[in-house]
Amino acid sequence: KLYLMVQIFDFFSPFLITLQDTGLHYDRYLREVIDFLEKDQHFREKLHNTDMEDIKQGKLAKELDFVSHHVRTKLDELKRQEVNRLRTLIKAKQDLEGGNDIAVDHQALLKQFEYLNHMNPHTFEVEDLDRLIKSATKDLENYDKERHEEFKRYEMMKEHDRREHLKTLGEEERKREEEHYEEMRKKHADHPKVNHPGSQNQLKEVWEEADGLDPEDFDPKTFFNIHDTNGDGFFDEQELEALFTKELEKIYDPSNEEDDMVEMEEERLRMREHVMNEVDSNKDRLVSLDEFLIATKKKEFLEPDSWETLEQNQAYTDEEMREFEEHLAQQEQDLNQKAVDLQKQRDELERQQEQLNEQKKELQQVRKTSTVCNNCHKIRIK
Repeated sequence: KLYLMVQIFDFFSPFLITLQDTGLHYDRYLREVIDFLEKDQHFREKLHNTDMEDIKQGKLAKELDFVSHHVRTKLDELKRQEVNRLRTLIKAKQDLEGGNDIAVDHQALLKQFEYLNHMNPHTFEVEDLDRLIKSATKDLENYDKERHEEFKRYEMMKEHDRREHLKTLGEEERKREEEHYEEMRKKHADHPKVNHPGSQNQLKEVWEEADGLDPEDFDPKTFFNIHDTNGDGFFDEQELEALFTKELEKIYDPSNEEDDMVEMEEERLRMREHVMNEVDSNKDRLVSLDEFLIATKKKEFLEPDSWETLEQNQAYTDEEMREFEEHLAQQEQDLNQKAVDLQKQRDELERQQEQLNEQKKELQQVRKTSTVCNNCHKIRIK
């Protein structure tokens, strides 16, 4: 693993590129904290002897009191840097929203960042490690759910855009567009049979086509060792998803108009989730060799049901699509109203500016007249 806190951090590694879409903005802080804890021998030994449930309950965090002074000093520094980063982000957001003249309550705003103790911005304590572990665990558990919701919104927006485009077309052109759409759907659905993820047939196909081995010699333990690429005795989510590449290639080709690569990644996620639910008996988001071997003896492995791909499982219901379009329509209405209000404000400002200009002219005229009168009065006196 990249870091010794495998039960927590290795869940993150497949998703580091996409963390910005999930709202998890503390990846670098998490990396650096784990990196320095890994350097402490006492903490490293305790980590190896602590199971996932104890980590979640905060028992490992208590071992922070026993790490070396050098590591604690570095962790203090990392926390101060992170707090300063969050304060900078808060200030930048305030500036973007036009609140330059509003006093910022940093303490109140820092409360939203649950992964550190904002009441003590100077030192890294047991509570900070406990918060970091629990936040990472919670965010990881919600990650797949959030990705599914994001994919559903993506699919509904794609359908909405298609419907809106059809409204702009004439009758004949719209008919041709609909026919082309149905043709692409049928073409996408016309693919070789997809093996049930994690089944004997699916793994044998990887064994033969990816590994170049005789399917008659298929051995689950050897297969596991080949695809446990980092050799730690577990399949993590990234290693597991790599096993589905051959199946996905049956359905998706980036050069084909009818194949959507966003949908391919959703299919990969569905496959990984399914295998994890079937095989990961202790729910630590890792598949051990023992769990894998036990799964290969089950009926589901030897005689699996057929696998239904995305085109057989629409991501949203008709009701969800209706509500989505209503929400978009309301958003458009609100934006239009805001544009109208802004135009009114602009017109009013221009009117007030014209009044000021007129008043300025009048004042200048009064002053000019007054000056002329004064001059005339002086002449009469002379």
